[in-house]
Amino acid sequence: MTKLSVNINKIATLRNARGGNVPDLLKVAKDIESFGGQGITVHPRPDERHIRYQDARNLAPIIQTEFNIEGNPVSQFVDLVLEVKPTQVTLVPDAPDAITSNAGWDTITHQDYLRDIIATFKGAGIRTSIFLDPDPRYIESAASTGTDRIELYTEAYAAGYANGDEKCIKPFYDTAVAAHQAGLGINAGHDLNLENIAFFKQEIPNLLEVSIGHALISESLYLGLENVVSMYLRKLQ
Repeated sequence: MTKLSVNINKIATLRNARGGNVPDLLKVAKDIESFGGQGITVHPRPDERHIRYQDARNLAPIIQTEFNIEGNPVSQFVDLVLEVKPTQVTLVPDAPDAITSNAGWDTITHQDYLRDIIATFKGAGIRTSIFLDPDPRYIESAASTGTDRIELYTEAYAAGYANGDEKCIKPFYDTAVAAHQAGLGINAGHDLNLENIAFFKQEIPNLLEVSIGHALISESLYLGLENVVSMYLRKLQ
């Protein structure tokens, strides 16, 4: 079964909009685990507009499943990850002012940089993953960095599937096959939702984990958080 890691950035956005501690981020994380979620993901950004760095510190001791911290490995982020020691760190090349992640790494150009960062995290016993566009050309250089996994950036899949184009899955399939052959684990995330997740899971071999936040929280406004988590888990079986 592919694991479901729930990104709770949007819970923090809602909390921050009003101030105070409603909704309670820590309680939501614990509830998601009790509903069957198999991981919690956060993506702190330098301006802390949703997840705050202190949130990551507060979450670490209470998460019983897996804790995944995503972000661009600037010095502040690296220090946070080494302090918190999550299960997994996912490296994302997003600009500080990016509304959301919008590209994967060029692992050919940034191979040496990624190798050094990844060695630092792995030396601390933290599993590493590289956010990657669906392009098999990047797999050899990704593997050379020493990363444990890649995370397929799935925005293009979501857009294609919504338009009825099931052929949009091919570059993701090709990249996943190449990654598995190179000894890399395969994660995926971005714009995955209840409508497109089952086909993606069906077509991508050796898919270990998906990280879903915006869609899952939005769907929960109508269907309820516990129900939506269960719906994703059924589709990922």
